[in-house]
Amino acid sequence: MENVSAKNNNVVNLTFTALMAALICICGPLSLPLPISPVPISLTNLAIYFTVMLIGWKRGTVAYIVYLLIGLVGVPVFSAFTGGPGKLLGPTGGYLIGFIFMTIIAGLFVEKFEGKYVMYFVGMILGTIVTYIFGTAWLAFQAHMGFKAALFAGVIPFIPGDLAKMVIAVFVGGAIRKRLQKARIL
Repeated sequence: MENVSAKNNNVVNLTFTALMAALICICGPLSLPLPISPVPISLTNLAIYFTVMLIGWKRGTVAYIVYLLIGLVGVPVFSAFTGGPGKLLGPTGGYLIGFIFMTIIAGLFVEKFEGKYVMYFVGMILGTIVTYIFGTAWLAFQAHMGFKAALFAGVIPFIPGDLAKMVIAVFVGGAIRKRLQKARIL
């Protein structure tokens, strides 16, 4: 009987990981270009925040890496329906790589501080800061601009929207998480 339960748990884990990878693939291409920046407003980080709220850092990181690999082979899952290695090597590639660390950091906070919404938010902020650092450094290098100019092009305009995405993910994702836990699905 225990073997059947373990298999069912593996199926649930794989299913949720695949669903979250699919969610990131659906949200990732949805973006709004900004005339002041080579970095578009994207829903990728919102999908990642939801992912870690529901499945934590390990499976969330796997889901995000699956998304990256899908995009790397050319499927148009990156912002503005683009894909391929050129996107990772382009001006926004640092943000795409930085999201790996955001997933780990935010997911660890969700798992470590179960039920503590303020700590979920803190983890998302810290993870996003790491993403900003990776993204800004790469943008500065790729676009041949100073770090400060890259910060104003790739971070400052996005802070209010990213904070709003975090709040949405914490409260909506938290409510979904509670229901899935109550139903003994998570």
